[in-house]
Amino acid sequence: MVQSTANERTVEQHLYEKRARIYPREVHGIFARLRVLAAVTLLGLYYGLPWLKLGDRQAVLFDLPARKFHIFGLTFWPQDFIYLTLLMILAALTLFFFTTIAGRLWCGYACPQTVWTETFLWIERLVEGNRAQQIRLDKHPRRLNTIARKTLKHGLWIAFALWTGFTFTGYFTPIRDLALAVTSLSVSGWTLFWILFYSFATYGNAGWMREQVCLYMCPYARFQSAMFDRDTLIISYDQKRGEPRKRKPSRDGSNGDCIDCTLCVQACPTGIDIRNGLQYECIGCAACIDACNEVMDKTGAPRGLIRYTTQNSLAGVDTRILRPRVLLYGAVLLTLLGALLWSIGHRNPVAIDIIRDRQSLYREFDDGTIVNSYTLKILNKTERELQFALLASGLPQIQINSDTNPVTVPAGAVQSLAVQVAVHYSKLVARSHVIGIEARSLDDPSLTAQHEASFLGPGGH
Repeated sequence: MVQSTANERTVEQHLYEKRARIYPREVHGIFARLRVLAAVTLLGLYYGLPWLKLGDRQAVLFDLPARKFHIFGLTFWPQDFIYLTLLMILAALTLFFFTTIAGRLWCGYACPQTVWTETFLWIERLVEGNRAQQIRLDKHPRRLNTIARKTLKHGLWIAFALWTGFTFTGYFTPIRDLALAVTSLSVSGWTLFWILFYSFATYGNAGWMREQVCLYMCPYARFQSAMFDRDTLIISYDQKRGEPRKRKPSRDGSNGDCIDCTLCVQACPTGIDIRNGLQYECIGCAACIDACNEVMDKTGAPRGLIRYTTQNSLAGVDTRILRPRVLLYGAVLLTLLGALLWSIGHRNPVAIDIIRDRQSLYREFDDGTIVNSYTLKILNKTERELQFALLASGLPQIQINSDTNPVTVPAGAVQSLAVQVAVHYSKLVARSHVIGIEARSLDDPSLTAQHEASFLGPGGH
């Protein structure tokens, strides 16, 4: 009972204690270079893509007012929402697939939180110095030197965050027009709001919250264990080789290779001690590996005391890469990817939608003609103007009447028009029939779209 009460007090203390700031130590090594390469590549794509042009249009533009998503040579409409759904499922499955094989590589190298935090840390080191210098500065917060450096650091952070928010908004508003509006101080209220909102989010998450986002806000850290097994590649400390720890390495092998320098802890951006085993806070960035390898080089011990490995490998069991869950994720991933690419390659650039006239079910004329009225919406997803002939089918001698037939639909536009479909009363055998209305391009007969509709009448013979 006493032990239980003590544990509860410990948990309560951890919940309410003030956050201790983490000063990640700068390390050098192959994994540090890989992280820099990943950050430069991803940030280059993020900040550069909106400025690319394809013809007279921005290559990547999510035009929400026009309800068009332009991605290089492809234009997606609200009717193509299924592709976004498939893309999201593919992204989730890809994450599951690579997590099962290689752990949290996404978190350590490609997650936006990691990439922007690394950038903010680089700015911080540029202004305030290395880890030891930063700690000394924070011990004297009221010194003029500290205030000047902190002011410069936050100024650079805010400038970089504003650039990030401006670029993000540039994916939804043509970025060249946005740049002119910003420089001329004529930005609309909502546009300014989104620039400032994403700037504040970047500044807060990467500058202030940092590892707190990974530890407490990101759900991935909580359910990753469901995708791990003993064959998953993780960062681990080799206890058999490292223990017992001694401050000075021995030459006779009486103690382990770990000299308890704690550089692996100092290098960790989430502040954990990897020597305590696998922890959900580990984001797989491998900074501890680079730090430990430097120490091993200095002590003359072989590298790899902390390394990428698997639990089976540490236990002396062969690691299996191809296992049921990997094969299942891979098969589903390839199937969905093939389906997505095939459907995009074969999607119809023409679509038609039909809405019945709700004012009346039908009209009957003296000559026995029954007329139903509809509103047609023809969507032209191509980059050229098209003319469409309207055709009706499904009943004998059915006719379609419109003031504009054929109808011209501009490139990338939706054309609405009212049409009447007429059938003689003698051709109806029931009160309701299913008919088809087709829009066929006169410029390219392969471009055609058809939609079914209900044709109502007084009854048949």
